[in-house]
Amino acid sequence: MGIVLAFALAGGLAQLVDGTLGMGFGVTSATVLLLLGVAPAAASAATHAAKLPTTLVSGLSHWRAGNVDGRVLLRVALPGALTAFLGAVILTNISLASAKAWMAGLLLFFGVVIFARFGFGLRIIPTPTRGHTARWLVPIGALGGFVDATGGGGWGPVVTPSLMTVTSHEPRKVVGTTNAAEFAVAVAASAGFLLGIGHQQVPWLAVLGLVLGGVAVAPFAARLAGRLPHAAMGTLVGGLIILVNGLTIEQALGGLPTWLGWGSLAALVVATGIVAWRAWQRERTPVGALMPVEEPAFG
Repeated sequence: MGIVLAFALAGGLAQLVDGTLGMGFGVTSATVLLLLGVAPAAASAATHAAKLPTTLVSGLSHWRAGNVDGRVLLRVALPGALTAFLGAVILTNISLASAKAWMAGLLLFFGVVIFARFGFGLRIIPTPTRGHTARWLVPIGALGGFVDATGGGGWGPVVTPSLMTVTSHEPRKVVGTTNAAEFAVAVAASAGFLLGIGHQQVPWLAVLGLVLGGVAVAPFAARLAGRLPHAAMGTLVGGLIILVNGLTIEQALGGLPTWLGWGSLAALVVATGIVAWRAWQRERTPVGALMPVEEPAFG
């Protein structure tokens, strides 16, 4: 019962982040599972199994709140589902060591993406800036689905900032559409994992906990979209993901001297706190307060 409650808390926090930022549930959940020693394919399978009810409830909640664009949803969800299935099959057919290194590296990368985006307002993942919106939706969905399945997460970090670039929707509608489309990706990825590893290797108690926490929080997260301090939350989440997956990679490389390891850990924690605080202050400051007011010109 203890493990279910622990993962319920983790699932609730992950869904709060995902439902308000449009990213984070898969990356956060897979990071926790890898940290606990779950095999990469099983960790990604568990994450996507947990996403089935959480993304369904989250998507319906966003739809009821008017946060979903149906046309954009279909154009990213269908290619995303196809590549998620292929990615799941690929992950289950590579060696354990290679899979763990790949997943930890990919999660670390998305941690940096989230940290840079919310902490400094930078975009590390290139996003299209020209051309008609519709032509970019299929490749965005396809890339998001593949990295989501092979990395245990990544749909949100790829799709959310991309849709913010190629559509004119306000953030809450981008977040809602991304969350709703993720249900189809979770279904396809879960089917691919069941085909590759079966159901015996999936840690079902962890899945149950993630589901309970995620489903409970999803409706509240949808209502809070656009109201919580996005910049500070995203910065802290990105820093946590960098920390945990950085430790995994560091251990795989043979480890660092104790003083260097603890020093690096302390420096990262302090830096994350400082950047998160500054991002929060920046977000609280109205844009107009930073710019001189010009008198209107009439002629």
